Amino acid sequence: MLAVLGFSTIGLFLLLTMTKRVSVLVALVLLPVLAALIGGFADDMGSMILDGLITVAPTGIMIAFAVLYFTLMVDAGLFDPLISRILRLARNDPARIAVGTAVLTMCVALDGDGASTFLITVSALLPVYKRLGMSPLVLSGVVCLGAGVMNMVPWGGPTVRAMAALKLESAEVFTPVLPAMACGVVWVLLASYWIGRRERRRLGGAGQRNAGAEGEQAVSRTPGDGPGTPAVTTEARPPVLLTAFNGILTVALIVALVIELMPLPVLFALAFALALLVNRPTWEGQQELLEKHAKSVVLVITMIFAAGVFTGVLTGTKMISEMAEALVSVVPDSLGGHLAPLVAVTGMPLSLAFTPDAYYFGVLPVLSHTASGFGADQAEIARAAILGQMTTGFPLSPLTASTFILVSMSGVQLGEHQRFIFRWAFGTTLVMTAAALLTGAISL
Repeated sequence: MLAVLGFSTIGLFLLLTMTKRVSVLVALVLLPVLAALIGGFADDMGSMILDGLITVAPTGIMIAFAVLYFTLMVDAGLFDPLISRILRLARNDPARIAVGTAVLTMCVALDGDGASTFLITVSALLPVYKRLGMSPLVLSGVVCLGAGVMNMVPWGGPTVRAMAALKLESAEVFTPVLPAMACGVVWVLLASYWIGRRERRRLGGAGQRNAGAEGEQAVSRTPGDGPGTPAVTTEARPPVLLTAFNGILTVALIVALVIELMPLPVLFALAFALALLVNRPTWEGQQELLEKHAKSVVLVITMIFAAGVFTGVLTGTKMISEMAEALVSVVPDSLGGHLAPLVAVTGMPLSLAFTPDAYYFGVLPVLSHTASGFGADQAEIARAAILGQMTTGFPLSPLTASTFILVSMSGVQLGEHQRFIFRWAFGTTLVMTAAALLTGAISL
């Protein structure tokens, strides 16, 4: 009963949001509440929701300060040289811009953190897309592909969870799938180029002609421009010392994030306060910045706390646990010996239904135990899982807070983003699965 209710809730959520019948915010809050009432959990619903909100609170705090920090850096012109460089190298060609987006995303994603990847990449590249008239769906989609394949790194969430759940080492899980991951990277670059070519055809060359003269000029912002506003060319340039300070502070922040010097919310809060003091020393200037970007902050963090309501109810009612057991129970014995490729292919779509913890600590151990009964290696099942489950699938899942950072900062709707990039992301999993089969990382 609970499994059916859980699958129905998630299915209805995807249907309503992808068809734009209901906003994502409303669906994230009201659908789990309705499911809890139907399941008879009215008395415990309040505590479940509160637990979910508490779980995402650190992420919400981090994102609030992170969005403010990076919007301040964009306003200060820190990324303007990068934007101009990208435009010069890409020659205002949407196909090259898309490939450059994928490369930049995969480089930034080496830290294994999806939230910081989206914050940095979208902040830097959205003005480029605006200037060329490119669709923000291309930006969110290509960033999704790059971040997805790189989320397989051993310090990323899915691989760490797979190793912890089955008590395996990195050499047993990650090292054998390295060739498959390399094939996934190549696929992402090719897919980005194809998506960019399609965008080039849509623009019909107009975007290139309009931006051609601007691409070689220095870029700077007037004080009123925001991160989603096309840059304009003016004579005013940010002071060299201020730009140097912002660059050093940003690099130091990224290094601190990678080595986890302090909790992420603390790092972003300290960095933003210091950047605000130096870039906007007056109270009036600080108020202006906060008022200007309040909309962006509210849009992102309300989505994250709404997602906390959704996952809190589904976890607290045990719907996700029951869904995991139901999923395993429907695997026929005839497929027991071929479980690895089945896990690999289904992992990406199941990212829309299971949180990383629910899948890797709930579903994966049962699947691996089932496979071992047929003589399969448990490590093989772990390798299969990371080919798609919350790797290629996490930037599309409504169950991860970072997804809402990506779509909110890009200015697109979750349903549009999912429709646009799902088949390409699923293609990454299929390519990596085929490569894993050929290299022996998993077997039929």
